[in-house]
Order: sequence, then structure tokens, then C-alpha cells
Amino acid sequence: MNRHRQLLFGMYLDAVRMDDVIERCHEALKTRSRMLLGVLNAAKVVKLRQDALLRDSLIECDLLVADGQSIVWASKLLRRPLPERIAGIDVFDRLLRLAHEEGRSVALLGAKPDVLRKLEEVVARRFPGLTIACSHHGYFEQHEAERVADMIRASGADMLFIGMTSPKKEIFLGTYGSSLNVPVLHGVGGSFDVMAGLTKRAPVAWQRAGMEWAYRLLQEPRRLFWRYLATNTSFIQLTAREMFHPARAFAAERSGPVPQAGSSATERVSGA
Repeated sequence: MNRHRQLLFGMYLDAVRMDDVIERCHEALKTRSRMLLGVLNAAKVVKLRQDALLRDSLIECDLLVADGQSIVWASKLLRRPLPERIAGIDVFDRLLRLAHEEGRSVALLGAKPDVLRKLEEVVARRFPGLTIACSHHGYFEQHEAERVADMIRASGADMLFIGMTSPKKEIFLGTYGSSLNVPVLHGVGGSFDVMAGLTKRAPVAWQRAGMEWAYRLLQEPRRLFWRYLATNTSFIQLTAREMFHPARAFAAERSGPVPQAGSSATERVSGA
């Protein structure tokens, strides 16, 4: 299948729309081939320059899309346009719907145990009869990662959704994704909290305006203010630099499996 990609900030992003993403995932299900989905936002653009593990895990993705509206705006400013923002949580919702319609099974990995239980209840209510072949919380230690991977592998799930922090979710997928025998793999970050009802998502008008980050800031100003200020300022600076000196494509640095990151030591990467 032909791929139209744009080189932005040293990463090749797929210039696709939401329906294209779902169709490619559907094709992967039918052929039992791997579709490892990755998403990029402003915070990751800033962080990947210092984080080789995160960078390598994104390069490993079979499909990398813009999860942040700021990425789409920057792509148009830089004359390397992406057609639209593709939010990870929206992909999560659409793929759950696809699994329900086709009788596919899913695996859930991430969040705290109580949040995961709530998510399972919401999924069961919204998609009656959907098979959750495997579920495990995201607060496991480094030495337990192989056991968790074995559990997912044995479940025979058609889709795996990982609701863990970045770069832990990307690292887990980059390390074990090719050996799990799960066709569709998607790291959804904080989407478990949102779908479980613990975190409120911005209204549609805020989403369309690219202001979801501001809505989150209003909910947690003390925790997020300085993080967003630093991240957004750095992203603007990187965009300005990209206008005059486009970054060359990053090359993967590792030659073997990525070591699993610890859950408690990893901070969520979220941004505009």
C-alpha cells in the first residue's frame, strides 16, 4: 500500500485521515499482519530530542499520526501539510466499535487497577458482548514486563490498547509488539482515564480550536502550568527552527530490544 508521509521535526508522519487509519487496521486484522500505531504531539516532539528510547519506539511504528492540533498547524505552516488531527482516544473508540461489530477480541493494559475495572464496566456497557481477552493494570515492575507480555500473547487478542504513560507505552510496544501475535497495537496514553470517566475531555468546540491542552490546564493548573509553558514554548521555537533548517530524519539508535521502563518513574507526556 502506498504511503504518503511528511517529514516533520525529524519524524515521518503519515498524511492520513481517521477513516484511513481504521481501514488500515481493518486490513491488518484480515491479514493478521502487524499494525503498530503511534501518535505524535508537541510534548513528544520536544522530548524525543533527548529521549532515544522514545524516538526509536516512534520510528518503529507502522503508522505515525498527529495527535496534537499544533502538529497539524505546524505542518501547514511548514508547507508539509497533514490533513487532520487524529486523536488517540478517537482511534481507541473507533477500534472498539470495529471489534464489537466484527466479533473481535481486545486486550487492555494500563492505568491503576480500580481505573481499569471502571473502564471494563464502561466498555461492557457501551459495547455489549465485546470480548476482553486480557486485561492488566499498568503499574507493574520492570522485571514483570515479560510475564505481562506472555499473558497478552496467550490471550489471542486481535487488538491491544495500552493506557500507560509515555514513553513506557511506546517502549513496551517497541520491545514486545512484534512478538505478541496481536495484529493491531495502539498506545492510547491517558484515554483509559477519559473513557472510564475519571478525566473530563474538552468540549468539541475546544477540540476543534486545538485547545484541549488549555482545558486540561484549567482542570489541573498547579500541576500542568509550568509543564505546558515550557513544552509549548519549546515547540514554538522548534517550529521556527524547522522553517529555516528542517531537521533530517532520525535514525534508530538501538540494535536490540528496548529495556522496559518503570511505571512509577515515567511521567505522562501530554501537550497541545
